Amino acid sequence: MSARAAGFVVRLTRACFYSMQGLRAALRTQLSLRLELVILAAAIPAAWSLKTTAVERALLIGSWMLVIVVEMINSAIETAVDRIGMEPSELSGRAKDMGSAAVFCAIVLAGTVWLILLS
Repeated sequence: MSARAAGFVVRLTRACFYSMQGLRAALRTQLSLRLELVILAAAIPAAWSLKTTAVERALLIGSWMLVIVVEMINSAIETAVDRIGMEPSELSGRAKDMGSAAVFCAIVLAGTVWLILLS
């Protein structure tokens, strides 16, 4: 293996390690993420058991995976804002509210996809 390839493998391994650290931290501290993962765990077999095409299954599962992604980003925003300071701040509150609104929009999108494909 070339030095360049070895360096790439080391960087990839470290990136995966840091990603898993973040996932563990989010699972440990974010109840909403744990609940959304329970829904995903139910959505995956449901999408496979329905008479759907591969694209429809991808939409059903992917739409809820998007909720997980947005929830992780929202959790990162909240953590960073809390790191700055716990005292009430209009800007901090606005940042947290916008992150929460993004999660809400992702949930509405997932619900819409499920309703359209199941009707």
